[in-house]
Amino acid sequence: MAAPWDIEMDCEGLLCPLPVLRARKRLAAMQPGQILRLTATDRMAAIDLPHFCTEAGHRFLGTEEAGPVTAYLIERGPG
Repeated sequence: MAAPWDIEMDCEGLLCPLPVLRARKRLAAMQPGQILRLTATDRMAAIDLPHFCTEAGHRFLGTEEAGPVTAYLIERGPG
């Protein structure tokens, strides 16, 4: 069974603003509609990533927590 995302990126151990900057770069190289799964340990990512998605036109699909690591799902926007 295939994963429900297209690309996975590990940002564990990175502090703000690095998870957002890396997400921006990776999403720019993706096709509209593709889904990025980003994992991070920085709690600020829970605020920064949804805000970034709103500003950049991407769709924030939600989070999944597993201990200190949170996974964020982002769908690449049309722009």
